[in-house]
Amino acid sequence: MKVMKWSVIALAVAAGTSQMAFASQQSESKGFVEDASLDLLLRTTYFNRDYKDGVDDVRSLGQGFITTFESGFTQGTIGVGVDAFGLLGVRLDGGSGYNYGAMFETDSQGEPERDLSQTGAAVKAQLSNTVIKYGNQFPSLPVLAYDDSRLLPESFTGTMITSNEIEGLELNAGRFTADSSMPSSSRDSLNYLGLKLKSINLVGGRYTFNENLNAALYYADNEDVAKKTYADVNYVMPLGNEQSLGFSFNIYDNEYDKKTFGETQDTTIWSLAAKYSIGAHAFILAHQRVSGDSDYRYDIGDGGGSIWVANSYYSDFNSKDERSWQASYELDFTGYGVPGLFWKTAYVYGDNVDTGTGEGKEREFFNQVQYVVQSGPAKDLSLKLRNSIYRSNDNMRNYYSADLNEIRAFIEYPLSIL
Repeated sequence: MKVMKWSVIALAVAAGTSQMAFASQQSESKGFVEDASLDLLLRTTYFNRDYKDGVDDVRSLGQGFITTFESGFTQGTIGVGVDAFGLLGVRLDGGSGYNYGAMFETDSQGEPERDLSQTGAAVKAQLSNTVIKYGNQFPSLPVLAYDDSRLLPESFTGTMITSNEIEGLELNAGRFTADSSMPSSSRDSLNYLGLKLKSINLVGGRYTFNENLNAALYYADNEDVAKKTYADVNYVMPLGNEQSLGFSFNIYDNEYDKKTFGETQDTTIWSLAAKYSIGAHAFILAHQRVSGDSDYRYDIGDGGGSIWVANSYYSDFNSKDERSWQASYELDFTGYGVPGLFWKTAYVYGDNVDTGTGEGKEREFFNQVQYVVQSGPAKDLSLKLRNSIYRSNDNMRNYYSADLNEIRAFIEYPLSIL
């Protein structure tokens, strides 16, 4: 299946009958200081990958300090402001031979860094309901999404325009020229292909038709790497009596650059998920497929979070020609008198992978439990424990990953300073 590269104008036309946004964000601005916020997130992260088949295990424990400042906009027709952040990560465990490279990079002697730090800032301007921002940012779009799944967040340097002039329609356009990865203090990190981001241009938007239906369309050109098109449709059908049935369809089409990959490659990945919710319970079934000339590649200048498909856990089930199926269950304990406690379990099976040496098969059993304190002096303290049990056949093991049992644990405590 191949995505048609429709213009984002199609979304605007669909919104043509909508009213313009009732109020201007800029007209409601109270001022640079009056709307400002300063927050500190304390994050403790523990990773442990227990590899099988003689592969060395890895583990890391770190303490992160993530400070973010967001100013308001000055009053007037055009408001201006500044956003800034400061990051510090301290390694508490995981020395040479055990270090997890996605948390702490290694120095010239091959030893993991004892600490990581970085600061960044962006200037911004607002006219009506449109904001333009230049500098260091945390974009979160399907074709450019920062990764915040370890100790410190990934960030990008560039320009982003976000417009909400039409009610229900958000449009985005941007250009970014540098990427700072999670385990690095560098402003221009190498990705897993050994390449630096030259530039990535993106355009797209999301339209909310009503409270039950929304759709998105995005396009990105990652210089000398790939041209990517993304689309999704999300629909929730209320069934009454605390019941609903939801559907989510996501699709990427990547055309990889001949200069980098030696030949032009075109790869598509899509997923379709159905979710039945009843009270505190939710049951999910999903199917995902990859077709074309290669794996679906991401985190190649477009961020470690740029894979918005259903079957993405430890494995993303994104290998060449792969078919995967998911069955999962979610439980919100609020209905049982424990608000803030949530559990998810999932089983995903993938096969038909073209490894070059035979059919690859893989499977993953995933569990995650999270509790957020609801009141008292520890209000908003979050405790999250995640476990993946991953297994594959010999063909897949050599192609993607050794078998492993993985544990990820996070303790997060947000503090509002201003």
